[in-house]
Parts: sequence; C-alpha cells; structure tokens
Amino acid sequence: MAVISLGGVVCTRSIRVAGDDFDEAITRYVRKEYNLMIGECTAEELKIGVGTTYPRAKEPGSSMQIRGRDLVTGLPKTNTVTAEEIAIALQEPVNQIIDTVKDVLEETPPELAADIVERGIVMTGGGSLLHGLDLLISDVTGLAVNIAEDAISCVAKGTGVALDMMNVLKNMRPD
Repeated sequence: MAVISLGGVVCTRSIRVAGDDFDEAITRYVRKEYNLMIGECTAEELKIGVGTTYPRAKEPGSSMQIRGRDLVTGLPKTNTVTAEEIAIALQEPVNQIIDTVKDVLEETPPELAADIVERGIVMTGGGSLLHGLDLLISDVTGLAVNIAEDAISCVAKGTGVALDMMNVLKNMRPD
C-alpha cells in the first residue's frame, strides 16, 4: 500500500496478505466448523462465489454447496456455506489489510491527506475484487474507495512501466 504523489512514493507499507491467504482462511474455517477438508480449488470457488467481507452488501441468503472429505468418517460429504460464514472466515486477513491501510493513512503528510479525502483510495490487484472489501475500507476510513479499472492487470502493467523507468526510479531512491 502506498501514497503516491508527483510520480513518487510518499509513504508505503507492505504486507503479505493476498488471495491465497483468503483461500487458506476459508479452508481453516470449513475444517473447524464442519469437520470437512476442502481443497484449494473449492476454497477459491467459495471466495469467488459467495465470498464477502461485507455481508450486508451481499444478497441475503447467498450460499453455496461444497463437497469435501469428512474428517471424522473419511467419506465424501456435502455442506452449504453462506456468505456470512465466509465473512467470518476472512476476518483475520481482512483486518490485517485494514490495519495496514490505517497505518499508511496515519503516516501520510497532511497536505496529501487532504487530497485523499477529496479523491479517495484506489484499490488494485485481484484482492481488491473480493466482494465488499471496498465498502468495508470505506466504512472504516470514512473515505471514498474505488476499484481500479482492470484491477488484476494494472499491477502487472504498472510494474512493466516501472521497469522501463529504472533509471528514473534509481535517482528517486533515498540513500
């Protein structure tokens, strides 16, 4: 996470929380609540299908059937998981993201903070597409939150642009 102004990074924070962490949190929740072992693909399907960080924004009663292995009997089993349950499962990694957003905003110089209040936050990357994450961050910060157009690809495209400008970036690096 970063505050960028005039082509440079003003303040930044990095955390290692991403889509795989969301999938792992879902897998742990399902194992704990249902004694059901699911794979990475099923966790990903749950995240995409009914995953939310903000249950009030999801259609009431949103749920999805999943199949896995019962940890008690060892036999295949089917259960239904709701969007509300996924929101509970995702609380830990989502709270890490929110805490980091707050930390970056606290470090932001007042002049730039005013710009952020006016223009809002822009989210990028695949994690930004997690249903309701933008609404939750907006509620917590009181700021407008927008998801970048083509959020998944813009991170890769930005990295490409940065690599093309390595000579400029080297000169901007503090010694």
